[in-house]
Amino acid sequence: MTAALLIEAFSDHPCCGNGAAVVRLEHPWDDRRLQALAGSLRQSETAYLLRCDGHWLLRWFTPCVEVPLCGHATLAAVLALGHWQQLRPEQELRLLSRSGPLAVRLAAGPGRRASIDLPGGGLQAGALPQDLAALLQRRGLGPALQFWTSRLGYAVVLLPTAAPLAEQQGLAAELPLALRNGLVLMQPVPAAAAAATGAGVAPGPVGPAGQPADYRLRFFAPGLGIDEDPVTGSAHALVAPWWQDRLGRSTVVGWQCSDRPGGMVCEGLPSGMIRLHGSGHLLWDGTLHTEIPPAAVSGETASGPARPSWPPGCEGWRQLLAAA
Repeated sequence: MTAALLIEAFSDHPCCGNGAAVVRLEHPWDDRRLQALAGSLRQSETAYLLRCDGHWLLRWFTPCVEVPLCGHATLAAVLALGHWQQLRPEQELRLLSRSGPLAVRLAAGPGRRASIDLPGGGLQAGALPQDLAALLQRRGLGPALQFWTSRLGYAVVLLPTAAPLAEQQGLAAELPLALRNGLVLMQPVPAAAAAATGAGVAPGPVGPAGQPADYRLRFFAPGLGIDEDPVTGSAHALVAPWWQDRLGRSTVVGWQCSDRPGGMVCEGLPSGMIRLHGSGHLLWDGTLHTEIPPAAVSGETASGPARPSWPPGCEGWRQLLAAA
């Protein structure tokens, strides 16, 4: 049996935010089995944690593909480690991932809150594709104010403040092929709207000090098996530096106006990383009944499994550990 739980990240409430399954492995599983279980769990991402050679290794899988970075499943993994008493409040930990070591910490005090440091920025200004411009006009979202591509492979569009972003159900099915691996649509939140309750606006405090949202966005990625990701940490880390420059602040608050809304505080760090502060709701906690034999390992240490003799199909785990 394998320990697992589901956390709805970037929300304090049930049935909001972005659900992520977190699976704690006692031994490395091969990629085929990791992908098969992620397909069965059917969350936008499943996070796998493996303690090995004194390090925590972290990988993320959508129902159909492994991804190089996932913010909400990283937040869920941190909260899971706290739930399993593997991480103390205010203790900083580095999780080894395909995007490098990610510094994370569990917040002290009541509630389930944590912070994660993700790579930020990397927007590259470009010309708006004609097929996307036509889609935005058809949907009543145009004209686009700016367009960027990014190192994550996401396209990003800045929309007018009045564009009906919260009303765009089913947009993923109309995306041009070149944009199906990630499209971020974002817009400012007017000060008056930020304090109100309504579709697409935070219905209450988002930040620890009750800050209203500065901007809102939606994220579509049908090419990754995710028609719409409800709350996307990697997308907020990507666009936060632009909003920080625009607003002249080192900290901004982002809100995702999907049908499972949620938000986060985005803090710029001197290193160029973006620290995302958010909360999560534990929906279920249990065990997975799997019949996956453990990989051969060279022995056990006090901190968990020692460096394995990697079996076939476990190259992804070996690469993370080799970069430590």
